[in-house]
Amino acid sequence: MLQIIDSQLKDLLKKAGVTGEIEFSKPPKADMGDVAFGCFGLGGNPKEEAEKLAERLSGVDTRLIASVQAFGPYVNFFFNTSELANLTLDEVNKKDYGSNNIGKGKKVLIEYPSQNTHKEFHIGHFRNVCIGNPLVQLYRKSGYKMIPMNYVNDFGRNVVKVLWYIQKFDKQPKGDKQKWLGEIYAEASKYIEENKEKVTSELDELQTKLEARDPETMKLFEETKSWSVDGFKKLMDELDVEHDSIIYESEVKDRGQEIVDELLKKGIAEVGERGAIIIDLEKYNLGIAVLRKSTGGGLYHTSDLALAEKKFKKYKVDESINITGTEQNHYFAQLFKILELNGFKHKMTHIGYGLVNLPSGKMSSRAGNVILYEDLRDEVFASLKKETVDRHLDWNEDKVEKNVHTLTQAVLKFTMQKHESNKIITFDMEEAMSFDGYSAPYILYAVARINSIKKKGDSKKGKEDFSLLKEIEEKKLLILLGEYGEVVEKALENYNPSTIARYCFELAQAFNDFYNKHSVLKLDDKSVVSARLALCGAVQQTLTDAFSLLTIETVEEM
Repeated sequence: MLQIIDSQLKDLLKKAGVTGEIEFSKPPKADMGDVAFGCFGLGGNPKEEAEKLAERLSGVDTRLIASVQAFGPYVNFFFNTSELANLTLDEVNKKDYGSNNIGKGKKVLIEYPSQNTHKEFHIGHFRNVCIGNPLVQLYRKSGYKMIPMNYVNDFGRNVVKVLWYIQKFDKQPKGDKQKWLGEIYAEASKYIEENKEKVTSELDELQTKLEARDPETMKLFEETKSWSVDGFKKLMDELDVEHDSIIYESEVKDRGQEIVDELLKKGIAEVGERGAIIIDLEKYNLGIAVLRKSTGGGLYHTSDLALAEKKFKKYKVDESINITGTEQNHYFAQLFKILELNGFKHKMTHIGYGLVNLPSGKMSSRAGNVILYEDLRDEVFASLKKETVDRHLDWNEDKVEKNVHTLTQAVLKFTMQKHESNKIITFDMEEAMSFDGYSAPYILYAVARINSIKKKGDSKKGKEDFSLLKEIEEKKLLILLGEYGEVVEKALENYNPSTIARYCFELAQAFNDFYNKHSVLKLDDKSVVSARLALCGAVQQTLTDAFSLLTIETVEEM
C-alpha cells in the first residue's frame, strides 16, 4: 500500500478514536474490500468494536474511501478507484518508485557465488548467482552501499586432487580448458575414491607442498588456475554479476593458520585426536569443529576465520552475507560461534539455498553427472531460437540472436528465482520456457504486449484524467502497483528474491485479465484511452523495474 494512502487511513482511524499501533492487512476476498483493520486491541469484543468503528467511519467525507464495512472483527475499507488512480499513478511516475532509504549510511558486503577453481560452473553455482544478484539490487534500492565480492577456493582439496591427477597420469589439456578441468576433477575423484588407502598420503604430501608454495607445484597451480579464472570471468559478465573485488583462499590461508595458533594460546582451541586442532562446540549443540588437520594442513574453517577478519578490516561494512547451499548451514553456525568465542563482534549472515537436481536425482560434480550452466543455457537458447524464428520469419539474424539471448537469461534466472531460497529445485525445461503460467516468458509477453499497445496509441503525453479509471480490473492493477514498495522491503527483510518474482507474475496476470476484458485503444472516448494507456505504461514501468532487480532484461517484441 502506498505510504500516502497508509497515512490517510491511519489519520481517519485516529480521528475515529483508535489509539496505539495501527496495522493493516489484505482481506481474503476482493469483494470484502481493499484493506482491513483488525479491532482486536480496542478493549471490547472485537466484532462489536468493528461494527461501532465502521459506523463512526461511514459518515467521514473522504475522496479515497468509497465505503466502510465491518466483517467479523475487521473494519474493511473500499477505495474509490478514481482517487486511487490519481494517488497511485502519480507515485509510480516518480523517479526511483519503489525505493526507500532504510539503509542510508550503511554498508553491506555480499559474498557470492564462491565457486571453486579447477571445477566446472554448474547450475548449483548458477542458483547462487540468482540469489546474490537480486539481493545486491534490493539492498541498493533500499539505500545501502553495497560491496559485492567473490571468495574463490583455489587452495582446497579439490585443487589438490586435480593437480595430483594431472601429474600422476601426465594429463594434457584439450578443448575448453575450464571444462577440461571439471572433467579431470570428476575422473580424479572417482579414481581417488576407489584407491583411497593407496593415494591419501600422496594427496596429503601435495597439499603440504601447495601450502608451502613449492615452486614446481605452484607453476602447475598458477597455470591451471588461470584457465578457471578466465572462464569464470566470462560467465560473471554474461550473468550480470558485479564484483568489487575477488579474494582467493590462497591469500588468507596463512593468516588463518596464525589465528588457529592464537585460538590455541587462548585455550579456545585444543589439540585433538592424532594432533588435529579442534574446538569443542558440543555445549552449543554444534559438535566438534576441526580447524587444522593432524598433518598440519588447513581446512575451510582455517581460511574462513581469516577471511572474516579481512572483510571487515578492509571494507568496514556493517554486515557480511554469505550465500551457500543449505548443506553448509551447520558449518556456518560453527564458524560464527568460533568467531564469537574469539571476540569477533561484527554481524555475519548466512543464506542457505536448496540444491538444483536433475530429474534423475541429486547432482554431484564428483560423479560427473552435473548439469553444467553452459550446457543448460545452450539447450534453452536453441529451443527458444527455433520458436522465435518460426514466429518471426521477417526478423534478421542479429535481431533473433539478441532477443533469444535476453529470453534465455530470463528463463534461466526466473526459474531459479521464483522458488524460495531454501527449497530444492528440479529444473523442468518445459515449464521454464512456457508462455503460460508462472514463467519468465509469460511476464515478458505482458511487457511486449504493452509495448505494442503504446506504439499503436497516441504517444503525446498530456494530463490524463485518472478519474475515468473505474473498472474492477483497473482497481486491482492500481492496488498491485501501490504495493511495489512494500514488496521490495519484504523481499529484502527476508533475503527472499522470490517475493519479487511472485509480484511480477501477479502484476502480469492482473494486466492480462484487464486486457482480455477491456479495450485500451478501440474506444470512442479518447480521454479513457489516454488514461488506460497511462495505466498500461505504469504496469510496464513497474514490471521492468522489478525485473531489473532480478537482473533480467525485458524485450520489446516476442
